[in-house]
Amino acid sequence: MAGLGAWNLARAALIILLLPRSLEQCGHISLSAPIVRLGDPITASCTISQNCSRLDSESHIVWKLEAELQPGERQQYLPNGTLLSTITLPHLNRSRALLSCCLHWGNSLQILDQAELQAGYPPATPHNLSCLMNLTTNSLTCQWEPGPNTHLSTNFTLKSFKSRGNCQSREDSIPDCVPEDGQSHCSIPRKHLQLYQNMGIWVQAKNALGTSVSPKLCLVPMDVVKLEPPTLWARGPSPEVAPPQPGCLRLRWETWKPSLHIDQKCELRHQPLLGEASWDLVGALPSRTLQYELCGLLPSTAYALQMRCTRWRLPGHWSNWSPSLELTTTQRAPTVRMDTWWRQRQLDPRTVDVQLFWQPVPLEEDSGQIQGYLVLRPSDQAGADPMLCNTTELNCTFQLPSEAREVILEAYNTAGTSHPTPVVFLESGGPPLGRLHTVARDPHSLWVGWEPPSPQPRGYVIEWGLGPPSPSGSPKTWRMEHNGSIAGTLLQENIRPFQLYEITVTPLYQDTKGPSQHIYAYSQEMAPSHGPELHLRHIGKTWAQLEWVPEAPELGRSPLTHYTIFWTNAQDRSFSTVLNASSHSFVLRGLEPSSLYHVHLMAASQVWATNSTSLTLMTLALAGRIPSGQAFQTQPTAAWVPGCLPSQRRIPSSCPAFGTPACHPSPRSRC
Repeated sequence: MAGLGAWNLARAALIILLLPRSLEQCGHISLSAPIVRLGDPITASCTISQNCSRLDSESHIVWKLEAELQPGERQQYLPNGTLLSTITLPHLNRSRALLSCCLHWGNSLQILDQAELQAGYPPATPHNLSCLMNLTTNSLTCQWEPGPNTHLSTNFTLKSFKSRGNCQSREDSIPDCVPEDGQSHCSIPRKHLQLYQNMGIWVQAKNALGTSVSPKLCLVPMDVVKLEPPTLWARGPSPEVAPPQPGCLRLRWETWKPSLHIDQKCELRHQPLLGEASWDLVGALPSRTLQYELCGLLPSTAYALQMRCTRWRLPGHWSNWSPSLELTTTQRAPTVRMDTWWRQRQLDPRTVDVQLFWQPVPLEEDSGQIQGYLVLRPSDQAGADPMLCNTTELNCTFQLPSEAREVILEAYNTAGTSHPTPVVFLESGGPPLGRLHTVARDPHSLWVGWEPPSPQPRGYVIEWGLGPPSPSGSPKTWRMEHNGSIAGTLLQENIRPFQLYEITVTPLYQDTKGPSQHIYAYSQEMAPSHGPELHLRHIGKTWAQLEWVPEAPELGRSPLTHYTIFWTNAQDRSFSTVLNASSHSFVLRGLEPSSLYHVHLMAASQVWATNSTSLTLMTLALAGRIPSGQAFQTQPTAAWVPGCLPSQRRIPSSCPAFGTPACHPSPRSRC
């Protein structure tokens, strides 16, 4: 058998064991080359000995590549009686394949010999060769990229030598370094190195089709040293040193012990643990200082810190980043401005109940975390407990003497309190606003506008909450506008569709406030549930007088702008007319005598429209008229007919028109 690899050895052995004894050693395959380039041709020949008991003049050799039959080029008997067949595969496109020489045996095809074909590529030039001196393992480790797969067994060898010059001449050879199978790196032990002497290093790749070598690398081992990262620690408190300022962290580090004799420089980087902020880098730090105070960070924020080092003033590689050290900066006292508002209620002649509201407004990008709020009496109110409230909420209710006009508000955390905010309870003595109006921009916002008074206020307080029938104590949202020149603002917080809101605007002046003004508005307005009820007042042969009672105005609903009356005769001809919002009655003229009409009234505003109940009526015949005292009103589906008894007054509104009124004996009668 020619060139059978290990992967086909068991398979071929089984075939031989199954051969009849008379066919053993009958055939033999010879190859033009055991291994070729992928895609190149390969030629094989198979000879069958004359001693083969099955060989006769009719015998014919058959070729198979794996399971596929292949046509042989020619077949001939040699002078010694041996049968010879050759085959050429023009393009071997498989990296491994099994070629079989076969002979017909009875009704089957019997394999006489097999050969493994191999194809691949010569090795590419290894590239990106680089080396690091590792002081932990005390060895020079080099790595490279081997290039594309050759499909053949390829051996890599790291070769090197010592040199006094620029690696142009060899002084001492260094034993070859052979990596483990499948690895692209290899380490040269310290015993073969001169740490401060040049070395020439390259990689050789070799397989059955050729050999290639990488470009040579010339280096001094200590110039490519890679240190291990330092170990970071938090600096503990010390009685001799003041605590760190807000936004600062103190840390120390220990360098890697085998590198204590090496001058190093280090880099520090930090990143907030929460969020997606990138790493911030702090410049070169001399490693021998072994401690550092990092400032300019956000107060009360957890940070991850890492450090790496390299040789200082000499070539070398940066170490890996150290494991993260997690530290949290201290808090700073809140730096906020307090917007405040209040409501007062007199309990008795000597006591007033105060409900105080506030909103903290940051004065800086990082204004400090707020843990709670204090409401205090002014220091000049001696004898009373100064603490009125200590709360985490944004409001507080307390009682004061009627003559009290001021309290103090502060925000606090573990680092201290904010600048005190005096809250002065202003009296209402300033000029009022001009016309207050609202517009619903969308279902979740309301625009409220006003005419600024004169003199111009220093700001406004806007309150809004659900209007009636909500309870009077329902929570309200409020906002302070500090620009006194504005004439309106958009309310977007806590606005829901189809709700009635009460909006209050109060102007603020330097030492007083103006009277509060209220307005009601729907965030998204629906039409009223029903329209005005339509009545028939008088009727004649060619006219009918209608009247209705306007609906009472509702809080916040858009005002009525007009009415429209629609009437339809028995021939389905429709008519309409538009009336102004002050109209309460209308006379339909030009009607046909003794004719049936359907009438309804539509009331409309700029944003809604609603219909009244339908009214069906019949005009008088030429010889009759209903007295004014006997005017009637119909239901939406029936009409009264003049001259009928009370029990005979209903006719279906779907009846066709008729020339003279007809009385029907009961309301259930049909046309």
